[in-house]
This record gives sequence, C-alpha cells and structure tokens, in this order.
Amino acid sequence: MGHRKKHAPRRGSLAFRPRARAKSLVPTIKFWPQISQPKLLGFAGYKAGMTHAFIVETDKNSPNYGKEVFIPITVVETPPLTICAIRLYEETSKGLRSLSEVWAEKLPKELERILTLPKNYKFKERLEEAEKLLTRACDVRVLACTNPRKSGLGKKTPELMEIALGGSGVREKWDYAKKILGSEINVNEVFSEGEYVDVVAVSKGKGFAGVVKRYGIRRKEHKARKTVREVGCLGPWHPPTVMWTVPRAGQLGFHRRTEYGKQIVKIGFKGEEITPKGGFHKYGVVRGPYILLRGSIPGPVKRLVRFRHSVRSRGEPVKPEITYIKV
Repeated sequence: MGHRKKHAPRRGSLAFRPRARAKSLVPTIKFWPQISQPKLLGFAGYKAGMTHAFIVETDKNSPNYGKEVFIPITVVETPPLTICAIRLYEETSKGLRSLSEVWAEKLPKELERILTLPKNYKFKERLEEAEKLLTRACDVRVLACTNPRKSGLGKKTPELMEIALGGSGVREKWDYAKKILGSEINVNEVFSEGEYVDVVAVSKGKGFAGVVKRYGIRRKEHKARKTVREVGCLGPWHPPTVMWTVPRAGQLGFHRRTEYGKQIVKIGFKGEEITPKGGFHKYGVVRGPYILLRGSIPGPVKRLVRFRHSVRSRGEPVKPEITYIKV
C-alpha cells in the first residue's frame, strides 16, 4: 500500500474473484439452509430507502442489552410472490439436474413480458407425470415471480426466481408445493419479526475505476515518472509475472453480494405509515407490505433484494421493542 502518513486498510477484498459485473439483476442464491418446517426458505422485495429508529436492544451479548439504542434501518417493500411452478431435481455425478417441472393453471398476465406462456397446458397430466418421478427426485423447489404492480415502484415487468422449500423429505416438500401452487405468499408467512435473515443483492455499480478508487492505494508524488494514479511496481523481474494480488484497474460495483445476519425489526402491511412526506427519495410511496431491516443492505433504491433464512443460527427470534421510528 506504499508509505502512508495515515493508516488506510486495503479496499477491494481479495476474497471476491473475479471482480466482474453481475450476470443478472436477479441474484442467484447458491446455498439454502435445512429447515424441518414446510415453508419457503426465501423471499424478495424492492429497496425503498433508509431511515432510523430507537429500539430496546435484544442481543444478550451486547453491552447495551435491555437499553434503548439508536439504529439505522432499511425499508424494503415486499409485495406478495406468486408461486408459478414446481421443479424437481435429481442427484447426478455432476450435481443437481432438473428432472421435471409443473406450471400452475393460472399464471399472472405480466409474466408474458419475460417468457412465452404455454397454451392448452395439460396441468393434471403433467402433475401426475411429475408425481411418478418423486422416487428419483432428491429435492423440490418452486419458481416464484414478483408482483411489482402492487408496489409503489411504477413497474410492470416481474422477476422470476427459484426458491427452495423447507421440509423433512421430498414427499413433504412436494405436498406443500402443490398446496401453494398458483397462490400468493406474503412475507409474514415466511419470516417473523426479530428473525435474522441473509440478504442477497447486486451492489451499486460505479463503472470502470482506477486503482486509487478501487483498491485505495496511495497516489505517487507529482515528480513521479509518467503517472501519479497508478501502482508503483507490478512485481519483481523474477518470476516475470504479475501476481493476482496486485491492484489493477477494472470494474467497481455491480457485484452480487451476500450480507449475513440482518435482523427484521418490523413487518408491516400499510406502507403509508412508514413513507415520509413526499415519498422516499428516488423511489416514491410504499403502498403495500414492507419489512424493516437493521442496518444497510447492498444496492441502490428500486433494486430487487432477496432474503433467505439465516445459515448462521442465532437462536429463537426475539421481537424487538420499537420506541420510535423516523418517518
């Protein structure tokens, strides 16, 4: 990092490689926890903005346990998800492989904006065919789409994503998936207040950036040869190679990121009670259900944010006592 007058930790963690643009605005969730209760293991919403609140600290490991503390909170609007299809997976030598799919009889009209809906779909026949393959299946998941029309986003095109299911076996997951197929699921059916969740989103994109902004290296003196905002040395003569640890210019932001252990402070259903006068900056009015998360999350406003049950156990959820919310 060069000779500095002040301590400045390296920006740009070497744990993330490659530091490339995300493939999609709908982030994929690569790992799901195991839960014995039959339910969805994840949900999705749209980031509306941030505010702050005062709550009574519920973390017993905190020195402020039992005291009133100030916390920043993120408002995420969570319109209900529509369960569009059931997908069966089988185990192969190369990992999971899709075995069969069953789509609902009635699908949202807005889904035509992202895919061609089947005509004259034989629902009962496909359901029976899939049920015969349950002995080969190792996992059951669902395809769900968002309902942005029911939010204050002013958007019509939904997002389609895959969500895993909780349950003690394939048969229990299959029965639950059949029960909710074609219906709408609200966020309070998946999560509860005080629970900890993992947040997966695509971070705010900042384009192509140099090494000073991207990695925080020290600028060279103005008498330096040729350049000032570059790395002083890329490496030794021998071995004649540039190590992957050397800061280089490239993409900054717009990366898929996961943040662990975000507490759900509140789940609400009347967006007007949390919307400030004039609406959230660059978002507008929260019209439907919403959740308040403790702290910040990746991405700009209006971006899709996905949640899953926390993979790092924090014990039984304790509903926090809210004394004040800034609106």
